[in-house]
Amino acid sequence: MDYRTEKDTMGEIKVPADKYWGAQTQRCKENFKIGTEKMPLESIYALTVLKKAAAKANCTLGTLSKEKAELIMKVCDEILEGKLDEHFPLAVWQTGSATQSNMNVNEVIANRGNDICGEKMLHPNDDVNKSQSSNDTFPTALHITAIIAVKNMLLPAADKLASTFEALAEKYKDILKVGRTHLQDATPLSLGQEIGAWADMIRTDTENIIAALDFIRPIAIGATAVGTGLNAPKGFDEKAAEYISEYTGEKFIPARNKFQALTSKAPITFVHAGLKALACDLLKIANDVRFLACGPRSGIGEIKIPENEPGSSIMPGKVNPTQCEALSMLSVQVMANDTAISFGASQGNFQLNVYMPLIIHNFMQSVRLLSDGMISFNDNCAVGIEPDLEVINRNLENSLMLVTALNPVIGYENSAKIAKTAHADGTTLKEAAVKLGILTEEQFDKNMDIQKMVYPHEER
Repeated sequence: MDYRTEKDTMGEIKVPADKYWGAQTQRCKENFKIGTEKMPLESIYALTVLKKAAAKANCTLGTLSKEKAELIMKVCDEILEGKLDEHFPLAVWQTGSATQSNMNVNEVIANRGNDICGEKMLHPNDDVNKSQSSNDTFPTALHITAIIAVKNMLLPAADKLASTFEALAEKYKDILKVGRTHLQDATPLSLGQEIGAWADMIRTDTENIIAALDFIRPIAIGATAVGTGLNAPKGFDEKAAEYISEYTGEKFIPARNKFQALTSKAPITFVHAGLKALACDLLKIANDVRFLACGPRSGIGEIKIPENEPGSSIMPGKVNPTQCEALSMLSVQVMANDTAISFGASQGNFQLNVYMPLIIHNFMQSVRLLSDGMISFNDNCAVGIEPDLEVINRNLENSLMLVTALNPVIGYENSAKIAKTAHADGTTLKEAAVKLGILTEEQFDKNMDIQKMVYPHEER
């Protein structure tokens, strides 16, 4: 491999000749050979959007020449088109301020820009990082990354799965089945009502996540090193936020308190809490589906799910609810990520939080897992959910909790006697009611209307 010599304030260092990064990136690459996790490209792109906005803001405010600003912006566009991905090699596990990733972007922009213009016009610190500090650029990129990822990845995936459940809820609204609470038989409901609850869980979770995004629209840019705005011109924060909003299509505003914006990561923690809540509901849904489908002959078996692959290396013909298992595992991972993010957010010492690479790594993993997981579950499981009417009807007819419909007529205690007698004798509720002399067959039939139990306030 060919190398060139780069220089920074610590001296000279060899850098691969075919890479645009510089001395600080190379030092980080050599000093932090930890794990396989790389800084998410999404956060690199967010930093790039910020650099583009900063260049335009500096030019507008007269602190950067038009020639330099346009060159910086040109390289930023190349990065955002994915043309320079290979030049961002750094690990997540680096300085907690992500200074090296900020400098990685600065160096790539400067060196690529100088390559384009054929001379050393751009300096990574003096020009690309003008009016900025790693301490305010990475917190800003953190918020940009989160909003774009949630909007572009998570919400479409959630909408797809919720829409599938809504369609199934409408399709199966007239299939009556036994309900279950405490894992025991309960009063009946429709299969549509059961599935409709899953849809609304996802809709409610996404509404909460969308609302939480407003808390990360304020950004730290303009705070520079500790929050005072040293070395940034007046109005830089407003101009930068304006241009970031223009480039992303999302509204961003300067943080009202720059000191808070640097050190507190409560807002991003709040957004991730919404992701955790979605994970909790997805795990509940996955469990419901695999329990309702368990069997096929010795379980509940009220629904059928697609059979996608063999489930055992030793038991021929066995098929497992693998999509449910994948969704449940990734949901657990998101909950674990929430713990890591929460702990990291609690560690803001004085004027800076130094757990930001950890936070963005875990946040982005949660978004990817949830997004991919919901699409996979939708396409390979949810769309193929079908009822087993024979099993559903048998379980409904055998349910002792249908006796609840008799409460208004004969009272709770008499109804309990009927249920207990039927269970002890292995007979039907009607047979027990007649045996105990509480109701005649005609009286029982008149008051045992399952449709009205499921839809008590509707004419059907």
